[in-house]
This record gives sequence, C-alpha cells and structure tokens, in this order.
Amino acid sequence: MPLLDPGMDLTLRPMRYPDFYERYRAAIRNTWTVEEVDLASDLADLARLTPAELHLVNRLVAFFATGDSIVANNLVLNLYKHVNAPEARLYLSRQLFEEAVHVQFYLTLLDTYLPDQDERARAFAAIEHIPSIRAKAEFCFRWIDSLGALDELRTAADRRAFLLNLICFAACIEGLFFYGAFAYVYWLRSRGLLNGLASGTNWVFRDESMHMEFAFSVVDTVRAEEPELFDAELTAQVTTMLEEAVEAELAFARDLCGDGLPGMGAGDMRAYLEYVADQRLARLGLPVRYGTANPFAFMELQDVQELSNFFERRVSAYQIGVEGSVSFDEAF
Repeated sequence: MPLLDPGMDLTLRPMRYPDFYERYRAAIRNTWTVEEVDLASDLADLARLTPAELHLVNRLVAFFATGDSIVANNLVLNLYKHVNAPEARLYLSRQLFEEAVHVQFYLTLLDTYLPDQDERARAFAAIEHIPSIRAKAEFCFRWIDSLGALDELRTAADRRAFLLNLICFAACIEGLFFYGAFAYVYWLRSRGLLNGLASGTNWVFRDESMHMEFAFSVVDTVRAEEPELFDAELTAQVTTMLEEAVEAELAFARDLCGDGLPGMGAGDMRAYLEYVADQRLARLGLPVRYGTANPFAFMELQDVQELSNFFERRVSAYQIGVEGSVSFDEAF
C-alpha cells in the first residue's frame, strides 16, 4: 500500500518504513527544554544596540511570535491525516511536541525582550499590522488552505496538491523563512551579541533541520512509489513556489535591514536566500534556480559552533541528548 493511500494504517509490525521510526527515535534523543536557555544574559546587549539593530531584533522576534504556530497548524490540519504509516505519524507527533517547545521558547523570548505589555501585544499581532510579516503569513495560509476540505488523496491531482503543501512547509517555510531568521541570529552572535538567543536558536535550528529532512524523506518515498507524480509541471510549480518565498523573505529583509548594517544587508540576504533555495531544490532532485554562493561565512561555521556548544552544556542536560549520534551535515 503506497504511503499516500487513504486510510489509517495502525500496524507497526511488520514495519513498512523503518527509516521514519528511526527519525522518531533520533528526535527523542535530542530532547531539550526552554528552561535550559539563559536569556537573561541578553538584556545588557539589548540596552546597547543601535536603533537600527534594535529595529531588526524587534521585527525578528515579532516573526518568531507566531511562525511555529503556523507550522504546527498545518501539521495537524494537513499532514498527519494523509501520511498513512503509523511510524511516520509517530514522528509527526514528536514534531508537534517540538513545535510546542519552540512556541514556548519564543513566548519566553518575547516576555524577556519586551517587558512592556503593549509592545509585546503588538509583536504577537505582527501578522495583522506589519506588512512584511503579514505577506509571509499570507503565503503560509494560502498553502494551508490549498488542500481545502480534502479528506482523502484519491486522485493524482489530490496527491500533487498534498506534495506541494508538504514541500512548501519543508522547503519554503521551515527551510527558507526560518533559515533566514536564523541567519540574523547568528550574524548578531558573530558580533558578540545576544548569545542567549543564539543558544536557544541552536536547538530550534537542529529541530527544524530534522523536520525538513523528514518531510523530504516522505517526498523521496512517494517518488519511489508513484514516480509519475513528479513531472515537469510539478517541477515548475515547486520552482515558482520557492521564487515567491525568496521574494517574500527578501521584503522582510528590507524591512529588517533598512539601508544595511555591518555585514548584513538586503543584498547579502538575497544572495543567501537564493543559495538556500538552490539547496532545497537540489535536495528535492530538481534543477537549481539561482547558482548563487553563500555570502555568510558565519553560517558556514554554524555546524562547528553548534557541536562546540553541545559539549559545553552541563552534563545533566545530556542524559537524553548524548545517547544519539551528533551529526551536523545540513547544507546552509
């Protein structure tokens, strides 16, 4: 029975997709909690940011305020009911938990960074009144709604629609919007600023990389089972989708960066977004679109930095984490 066949298979033995189960087990080994992240150390840095830097940080945390909630909603509304393998649903259940941890982290972040209640409320309502964030949210909602009331994937058209939704959330939202946000965090860290935010982001980054790779492994499985779905039309649709995501994220970059900051401007961010978009297309087995190099050396070093942070944390924090293999080979 193909992975996207309608129904609700409950049989874990014999297991049809053991790779999905191993991804679930790996995610369990990488458990972390918000309480382990020390954001208090960032307060002194916030007090000495320039107005332009503070604007960037405020816009960034406003995006964080609802970003993971949108991903969680799509997981519940569209992904869980259509991926018909219990071992895959185990992973999606774990992903939903991780999205909840991310939501808690960003709630704590906003409570720490924005002590003024009115300012905090505006950040949580950013998708309503900040155009660059609203445009990204509308992009997400359009793809959440793209499956409409589709309860079963009966036809090839149904399955294509599902694939486009899955690819959008993996490649464009978790794999591009979030990676753009991570780049601002690590740019700040490269300047010795907001190390508490960067510490928590390390773990969000790790989770999101695993979410994205799980989704791509679902795409791989469907491609092996139903190769006829992967035609020139789907390639064109995915490429256009990523182009639209790059433009939406670039508008956000212009809002954050204004006339540019030392080592961070809209031009550099465009190059980075194009580079990341090509990475997503290549992972999907599709032709790259831009051919742009990564302009951010601090992102190329992120895997090394995270590995160092992993072993610097207190031993008690790793009774779960250290049992798993530590591999940081995600392409930036």
